[in-house]
Amino acid sequence: MIAHLRGTVATVSLNAVVLDVGGVGHLVLCTPGTIAGLRRGAEAQLATSLVVREDSLTLYGFADEAERDMFELVQTASGVGPKVAQAMLAVMAPDTLRSAIAGEDHAALMAVPGIGRKGAERIVVELKDRVGPITTSASGTVASAPWRDQVLEALQGLGWSAKDAGRAVENVADGPEAAAGDVSGVLRAALRTLSKT
Repeated sequence: MIAHLRGTVATVSLNAVVLDVGGVGHLVLCTPGTIAGLRRGAEAQLATSLVVREDSLTLYGFADEAERDMFELVQTASGVGPKVAQAMLAVMAPDTLRSAIAGEDHAALMAVPGIGRKGAERIVVELKDRVGPITTSASGTVASAPWRDQVLEALQGLGWSAKDAGRAVENVADGPEAAAGDVSGVLRAALRTLSKT
C-alpha cells in the first residue's frame, strides 16, 4: 500500500491532482476540500489509499490520515465503494461523519449523494460499533486527551466493542489517572468499570 506521497503539485483539476514525485506524475483523486488546499507548483504531502480493481489501480488522496482512515473504514460497509466513501468525506469531515454514524443520524448520511434511507441504515448498523466514540468539550469542539485513543485501542484489542470501550473511557475521564495522563492507570480504571457491568 502507498501510505502517502510527497512532491510538487503539477496540475490541479476539479476532482484530482497530479503530484510529481521524483519525476513521476501520480494522478490522485481528492475531495474538493483537499484540492482547495493545494496550489500548482507548491510542495504537498497527501495521505493516500490505493484501490485495486481488475482493470485499474486508483490512488485517492487526503489532507490527513484521519480522512484516509475514515475513507477506508466506511468502505467496509456493504454497498459502499470508493466513490461513495469519497463523497461522504466531501460532505462531512471525519469527526462529523463519525458522529453521524455513532449517533445513528440517518438524515445526515442521506445528505451524501448515492446514499438513500436503506443505505444509511445499513452503514449505521455495520459501522456504529467500529467508528469509536466522539467526545465534545463545552464549546462544542472535539476534545481528545492524548491517552484516550491508546486506551480505546487497548480495550478494543482486548475484545470489547467500540461502544463499550467508549463508555468505559467516559466513565473514567474525570478520574485522577486521566488528569495525570497515566495511560496504564486509565486503562486499569476502565477495565474495573467494565468488569462491574
